[in-house]
Amino acid sequence: MATAEVAVVSPSSLNTDTTPVPESAGTAAATAATSSATTAAAAVAAVARTGSEATVSKPTLATKLLSLSGVFAVHKPKGPTSAELLNRLKEKLLAEAGMPSPEWTKRKKQTLKIGHGGTLDSAAGGVLVVGIGRGTKMLTSLLTGSKRYIAIGELGKATDTLDSTGKVTEEKPYDKITQEDIEGILQKFTGNIMQVPPLYCALKKDGQRLSSLMKRGKVVEAKPARPVTVYSISLQNFQPPLFTLDVECGGGFYIRSLVSDIGKELSSCASVLELTRTKQGPFTLEEHALPEDKWTIDDIAQSLDQCASLLPEELALKKSKPEESNEQVLSCEYITLNETEENDDVIKTF
Repeated sequence: MATAEVAVVSPSSLNTDTTPVPESAGTAAATAATSSATTAAAAVAAVARTGSEATVSKPTLATKLLSLSGVFAVHKPKGPTSAELLNRLKEKLLAEAGMPSPEWTKRKKQTLKIGHGGTLDSAAGGVLVVGIGRGTKMLTSLLTGSKRYIAIGELGKATDTLDSTGKVTEEKPYDKITQEDIEGILQKFTGNIMQVPPLYCALKKDGQRLSSLMKRGKVVEAKPARPVTVYSISLQNFQPPLFTLDVECGGGFYIRSLVSDIGKELSSCASVLELTRTKQGPFTLEEHALPEDKWTIDDIAQSLDQCASLLPEELALKKSKPEESNEQVLSCEYITLNETEENDDVIKTF
């Protein structure tokens, strides 16, 4: 990944003279003139930048947007669903490029494809991988990689959603649980294990999401346990009733189910209080996830260049079939990854 190197000099490494020097009238005048000239130069540079930016037309930005192709990551905050966040990203990019507009409707069909991989619950935050252009075809392959989470669980309280957004369904004592107790059972949840998905999830029954059925008061049976993989799990902090886990797992794994199962294993109950995804495949929260103020065409183009080196060689070199050109109105298409019974990360196109 291309990085810019900046030389940083520590104040302690500089030999500086801090002794005050009397300022003469001439010195003061020279200083003022220098300051004024510097300010003027900065103003001219600012005007030049503004003028330069103003010359970038909307059609030019639209062309650049439609040329973007690859995979990058954004920082999803707590609150919106992954689909809602994707729509927000799409709307910001289209607005910046002035799309769709009357002048674009006269051109050949142009399609903006954008999608996300690996759904995050609305109450969770962290890395969300996004594909744009031909990058949407890479998402399925990337989903096979590992994911890493920091989860804060709360002992003694169970909810219907297995996290803090649900209704409390059970409360049990936890005062006798020690740090050693938690660390002693984590091995049972490491490796290839069987896990029962939460009732409130995007898995489907008869074409409808289980979470939607639950919210409508329908009786829903739990899905059978399915094989999942946990590469590593460790206890980072324990301050009863709260405990913090660092978990690296494969696709289709539910942290909410893990925390609930840990509570049961300790003869108590537990639910997720906070959840942050810090890594998805090669993308990390600190290094690669763009905050919302960086959701611009230029910033994403730069991120695509930087992230290209993170992709497996067979994906980076993969080429798609030529796009068909028809005299049609501009259409915007977005792709989301939804959960199904067989695979909880399947591309669906709208």
